[in-house]
Amino acid sequence: MRAIVVRRFGGPEVLESVEVPVPEPGPGQVRIRVAAAAVNPVDLATRTGILTEVGVIPPREVLGLGWDVAGGVDAVGEVGGAEIGGPGRRQPSARPAGRRPPFQVGDAVIGLRDRIATPLGAYAEQIVLDASAVALAPTGMSAVEAATLPLNALTAAQALDLAETDGTVLVTGAAGAVGGYAVSLAHARKRRVVAVASEADEALVRGFGADDFVPRGPALGDRVRALVPDGVDAALDTALLGLDALDAVRGGGEFVAFAAGAAPIPLRGIRVRNVWIRADGERLAELAGTLPPRVAGVLPLTRAAEAHERLAAAGLRGRLVLTP
Repeated sequence: MRAIVVRRFGGPEVLESVEVPVPEPGPGQVRIRVAAAAVNPVDLATRTGILTEVGVIPPREVLGLGWDVAGGVDAVGEVGGAEIGGPGRRQPSARPAGRRPPFQVGDAVIGLRDRIATPLGAYAEQIVLDASAVALAPTGMSAVEAATLPLNALTAAQALDLAETDGTVLVTGAAGAVGGYAVSLAHARKRRVVAVASEADEALVRGFGADDFVPRGPALGDRVRALVPDGVDAALDTALLGLDALDAVRGGGEFVAFAAGAAPIPLRGIRVRNVWIRADGERLAELAGTLPPRVAGVLPLTRAAEAHERLAAAGLRGRLVLTP
């Protein structure tokens, strides 16, 4: 089968289309025939070597790309003791030995590959994932649409979990894929949301559920505090503004960073933490039924380099999706 990998770091030209053996699912795993795979900033950081430089990915001869996948189950692995639970499918009360994971061949699924140092990712014709990282695909969505959900929705949800507050939440990069979901999820939890984005995106982010809007630009803390005098209770800094966003948070508040090395100094007793995404099929099944897809465009897998160029140029609203 065909897959896109990197064997040296650099620009989009280092992406290689290679022939690799079809992976076989082990115990508690499923193999998915990929119908769509989203392109995310983390893929660019993997390709350029940034994640290896900062110690997130150890040195490897070959690295696969792609976290998000939507497609159909075409093989399931045996389990030796008990049946492995599959999010989105009702679990049996008895769990006989030797049964397969409850996903069946032909099931339409979405999933997240969070082991980023592996030689095969979602930029491929087939991929093997743990059943716990997979959920049934939301009904009424195409594979292309569904592929935009896993990484961005789970990142937003897990970041909001870290921001332990019932009060005001600042979301930077609110028009982006993660930021937009963060606004929607915070709004659903009845938080007051202050959104930061380009002035042209005000209507978009208010549509996501933002209560207040602050255009991106200098003196962010002052402009946010004009709306929330004591400062917001928590900031989800998806735009990686660092100290500028921290200045908008009240003393003793919460701050969540979204990239390695992006966490600012915890001034004024603010608790600063990174969100480190993990696959969670059960949570993904819940989110998939509540959040809309964010598709910025579709390209064949053979044009992965072009997708990376377009993402690096910025300005996308949603995710580009590759189709094998």
